[in-house]
Amino acid sequence: FEEPFHSVVTTICKHTAYVEVVHDVSHSKVNVWGINSRNKEQKFALNLLMTPDIDFVSLLGQAGTGKTLLALAAGLDQTLDKKIYTEIIVTRVTVSVGEDIGFLPGTEEEKMTPWMGALEDNLDVLIYLDESVRDCGRASTQDLIRSRIKVKSLNFMRGLTFLKKYLIIYEAQNLPPKQMKPLITRAGPGTKVVCVGNIA
Repeated sequence: FEEPFHSVVTTICKHTAYVEVVHDVSHSKVNVWGINSRNKEQKFALNLLMTPDIDFVSLLGQAGTGKTLLALAAGLDQTLDKKIYTEIIVTRVTVSVGEDIGFLPGTEEEKMTPWMGALEDNLDVLIYLDESVRDCGRASTQDLIRSRIKVKSLNFMRGLTFLKKYLIIYEAQNLPPKQMKPLITRAGPGTKVVCVGNIA
């Protein structure tokens, strides 16, 4: 090949490895909810996120490498456009950096809002990048997107079963195995789980 290409090994059978060429999402004409990959790692990540057959994806990397943005873009594309999933569920462990701020008023989603600053920032970027939306329709698009995204606390997930959901576990490195296992087993048929974090 004159042009370099990226591929991923899909299966290995005895001494034969089957490879599949990944979709190139680095060009402006081919994107995921307005997002293009900037390097091969992001290209591989978007391919994994956009493949419904792969139901568990871990995205690891330093802050600012686009993990949350890629996960959200892929989720919105497959929930609102392709209708593969019915809604996006975002959760994270509520570990405070400094002193605890005490009990927060409001519903479960309102209580989780202070922990989801990065989610809000990335949503703003994705809504701004959607060129099909003019300024007058931006508010209604924002409402539509937010209606399909549910923010849930880990404390209230026991006993639930998620069907056809796109589940993003944010700051997954803070989850101990005894909390991660019951959370992963909440995933029912047609659900994709995306773990985002930085183990470093």
